[in-house]
Amino acid sequence: MKTGRIRIKLRAYDHRLLDSSCQKILQTALMSGAKVVGPIPLPTKHKKFVVTISPHTDKDAREHFQLNIHKRLIDVYRVTERTIDSLMHMELPAGVDIEIKT
Repeated sequence: MKTGRIRIKLRAYDHRLLDSSCQKILQTALMSGAKVVGPIPLPTKHKKFVVTISPHTDKDAREHFQLNIHKRLIDVYRVTERTIDSLMHMELPAGVDIEIKT
């Protein structure tokens, strides 16, 4: 039995997709007998872009776009081989970026 810790960091543009992925990870980890702390919501990063509508005239005519990056953190304690195996073979949606540290 391994008694380490796994830190899982999730990032996505859609918070609903991110929350459903967190619930999948929580259920998978708890079914394998691990202790889970989280999901902890981290601050949302806002990227803002300003684009001029016309390339040569009307400098005052601009469009504003904003991109929100939502983040969650999950810590998994009392990790076993079964936990690692089940987390590695888990299917997550395409819009979710996952980073796993041991």
